[in-house]
Amino acid sequence: MLTWDKLASGSAITNGELRSKLYDKMERDLDENGAAFLKQGETSQSLSLSDIFTLKDGSVTPVLKAANPPVRANVLYLSTAYSVHISEAVKHIFNPYFDKAIWFQNSSLYHFSMFHASHHIAPVPANEDEIEAEATAVHAVADVLCPLKIVLDRVVLTSTGVLLGCWQVISGTDPIAIRAKLRTALPNAPQKQLYDAAILHTSFARLLGHPTASSMEMHKTSDEVQFFHDLVARLNNKIRGFEAVVSELWYVEEYDVLALALDGRMKVRRFQLGCQ
Repeated sequence: MLTWDKLASGSAITNGELRSKLYDKMERDLDENGAAFLKQGETSQSLSLSDIFTLKDGSVTPVLKAANPPVRANVLYLSTAYSVHISEAVKHIFNPYFDKAIWFQNSSLYHFSMFHASHHIAPVPANEDEIEAEATAVHAVADVLCPLKIVLDRVVLTSTGVLLGCWQVISGTDPIAIRAKLRTALPNAPQKQLYDAAILHTSFARLLGHPTASSMEMHKTSDEVQFFHDLVARLNNKIRGFEAVVSELWYVEEYDVLALALDGRMKVRRFQLGCQ
């Protein structure tokens, strides 16, 4: 994993190349580790799938658990002006094959996780005054960040069943710089963050079970991993190269574990990127 110290020292490799290498690795994950989500494996944040979803009568229901203390996340927000188009494409391609064993990210909450002031692996409790001070500091960071024009580099499916959009930056403040500024603004934040410093990714959906037998037969294959690759390739053909502009940074108190992903309870403070 890249550290901010290494990146701050400068290097010949560009941030875009760092992201490409990272996305290449993520793309290989399914082949290297198999479809762990079919065995109720771990998700992207060290939580078991059975911790966060239940299948009731073939229908997926998120298991909302109170986060104690609440998680405090800083995320870039993807407007519905862009997310709805992506969400419709994802549903169109994946819905017919999974008969409800799939959870689609709410298109009004598409986001890019940037930096946590507190997370479930390394909780940093804070009182109301401290939380207000954090929000004020994040607002000040948002004022100097410039809106990001971004392009969807590729969609990948991880071994944990998460369908991710992996993005590159055309212009605006790079995610590496955003995280460095948030690190400075939030000195009490966990040293160990959840994601690589260069990454810019959005969760589109989570696969929770096997594709339907009839859909596998229709495609004349018993190789589920190859079937997943085929679906991802279809989605890439449809939305790869899609461009968007990101102009909001959110400071979110998640009162439920993974509230942003699971439509749980949360308090959101929205800040426009001011480019000052």
